[in-house]
Amino acid sequence: MELTELTMTLSCLAGPAGFEGPVGEYLASYLSPFADEVRTDVMGNVIAVKRCGKPGARTVMLDAHMDEIGFVVTGVEKGFLSIDTLGGVDLRMLPAKEVMVLTVPPLFGVIDTMPPHVLTEADKSKAIEKKNLRIDVGLTQEEAVSRVPIGTPVVYAAACGELGPDKIWGKALDDRACAAIILKAFEALSARELKVDLCCLVSTQEEVGMRGAAVAAAAVGPEEAIVVDVTHGRTPDGPEAPCECGRGAAIGVGPNMNPAMARRLKALAAEKNIPFQVEVIPGGRSGTNAAAIQIAREGVATALISLPLKYMHTPVEVVSRKDMQAVQALIEAYVEGLEG
Repeated sequence: MELTELTMTLSCLAGPAGFEGPVGEYLASYLSPFADEVRTDVMGNVIAVKRCGKPGARTVMLDAHMDEIGFVVTGVEKGFLSIDTLGGVDLRMLPAKEVMVLTVPPLFGVIDTMPPHVLTEADKSKAIEKKNLRIDVGLTQEEAVSRVPIGTPVVYAAACGELGPDKIWGKALDDRACAAIILKAFEALSARELKVDLCCLVSTQEEVGMRGAAVAAAAVGPEEAIVVDVTHGRTPDGPEAPCECGRGAAIGVGPNMNPAMARRLKALAAEKNIPFQVEVIPGGRSGTNAAAIQIAREGVATALISLPLKYMHTPVEVVSRKDMQAVQALIEAYVEGLEG
């Protein structure tokens, strides 16, 4: 399966933070043919290992997270489902959005909205309050209570497609596009003679506090890690973003990143004509799993390669296929060039 197809497949899977099971099952199945060992830990992290066979070899870990933002059902009122959020959901954009309630089988629903005809001028400029969020699943109170248990997760209705000659749009591309990248990099590297053991971690619960990566990094104990996540891509109406879709892999520089690894990544990209841009992250935490992995155990040398993405945390996130290919090529060049 090529990179675009894999990205779209992962985008359409349902796995909000804390409820990633079906995504993890797919990932473990995909990685199994290329790994010496694939396991799923108590957090739901999927960990695949390819050993180089050399005594005392160092371990390099690739990480991307599998969870997406979403919702959880908190009650039923007159057949409408009340919900709370899982992760950083933008309340402004929720009215009239299509969602999938993850019962068995799933239920399609729409988030309740008031028509503009009955809104006051003041209400038109306000985001809906979280306590007022409701999902209409077309059921009576009795039917809804029977079919939708409290605690059922909810995601945006699955959709994904191509936008112009180079872009992909869809839900959960944060961070499934990056998961697809590290899966394809692991697949390619598994067929090559490496001097290090390679671990592919697709982690859970990043959107609610980087929990999966913290646990997995402590268990795996890598000497080096490359975290792959999205960053804000520039748009005409948005604030000035440091990175732009279509200009290549974004190499992170700052306290959360190992400077020697960042220098090596930039040198490799220049040497091999891999398109790249530099993302300066001056704070102590990048807002990615790099923050958790860097301080695991006695510390892990950590790099962050970001994929520019437009419209983050919406059902229509947009990434560039050329950027994805650049990130994958840079990962492969880095790992293949490591000495044991």
